[in-house]
Amino acid sequence: MIQRFASFKQIGSELACLLPLICASTSLTAQNHDVERSASGVTFHVTHVLGFEGTSSNANGNLSIQGNALRFEKSEGLGAQINIGAIQDVFVGEENKQVGGTPLTLGKMAVPFGGGRVVSLFSHKKYDTLTVEYLDPNGGLHGAIFQLNKGQAQALKNELVANGAHANNVDDQATKQSTQEN
Repeated sequence: MIQRFASFKQIGSELACLLPLICASTSLTAQNHDVERSASGVTFHVTHVLGFEGTSSNANGNLSIQGNALRFEKSEGLGAQINIGAIQDVFVGEENKQVGGTPLTLGKMAVPFGGGRVVSLFSHKKYDTLTVEYLDPNGGLHGAIFQLNKGQAQALKNELVANGAHANNVDDQATKQSTQEN
């Protein structure tokens, strides 16, 4: 019985040593910097959260600026596009989510003495969100939300503004309001 307990303790300590390596390898494989530059502009690999008509939620694909259109193409080749001039506002945000799925969850449960909580602190991936408000051809207001890798949403917003999209800068508005109040 004592030998069996000692072997379980040894396995637990080995898992405790291996778990940080597993987490690090998971986060390294999860980091994609999928930005392509082509003759027609910049293409970002994104996840369409919701908003584009005819495009399913949580669909992966490429978001690019082609001519005067913002185009989302799913991996299967189907896509949707909007005119950049119809974009009324562009918002950038930051989010994070836990990575690793079931294997990491099982690994956290195997770490002795509540060490799984510590692993949870390091198993998060940060990403950017880009929200685009636009008018359809009939004048209806719509919005689309995309998830991008960390640091890419601001670059895409800058590209959209450079190509004629309207974007209200919230920071500038807050500064103007505080100056007017004084």
